[in-house]
Amino acid sequence: MAFEIPILSPTNPQTAYAQGKVLVERDLAPMAGPEFCVTFLRNATAYGPSPRMRFDIVLNDLCALAWTRKKIAMTSDGSPWRPIVHVEDICEAIRCTLEAPAEAVNGEIFNVGQSTENYRIREIAQIIAEVFPGCELSIGPAGGDNHSYRVSFNKIHARLPGFVCRWNARRGAEELRSLFERIDMSGDTYEFRAFTRLKQLKYLQRTGQLDDDLYWRPR
Repeated sequence: MAFEIPILSPTNPQTAYAQGKVLVERDLAPMAGPEFCVTFLRNATAYGPSPRMRFDIVLNDLCALAWTRKKIAMTSDGSPWRPIVHVEDICEAIRCTLEAPAEAVNGEIFNVGQSTENYRIREIAQIIAEVFPGCELSIGPAGGDNHSYRVSFNKIHARLPGFVCRWNARRGAEELRSLFERIDMSGDTYEFRAFTRLKQLKYLQRTGQLDDDLYWRPR
């Protein structure tokens, strides 16, 4: 029996990172079959705490600004759309996929998240400003950011057995505020290079650990 990956809407990757994901799907799709189950999970922009924090993703970054600086000063009007999803809901999607009957998931693509969690960036910022007491929010002028997208998550809720999202932006912001309070997070922690991917990559290149093509240099 042959399996085909159904592409309901054409992809339009805007970055090398996104292009790489599309190529992975293209190359793995033909491997789906009775002996090898292939499922693609397209996660919305993740947020939430982790042992190795990420402060270069939108909700986490804005929460850290609200906590350490008491101010979110947007450099644009925040009109681009972002779908977001909590890391625990991503884990739940993975669990449900692994436990699902093969016929329910083999050869399938699922957007991971929920349709109510499509926000304009300024809406995320407003929620965070409300959750973090004393946070000042300012909106900038209209910009040229074309990294804007909204996503339907109807398929995963209809067809992945047992999957339910349990988080939303406000609850996620409240979780991070509670965490920052508990650990008394400082501005230095927020700024530390290891919590922002680009800073860390630049550090590894500057110290000779990565080459210009981001390959590890031999020791």
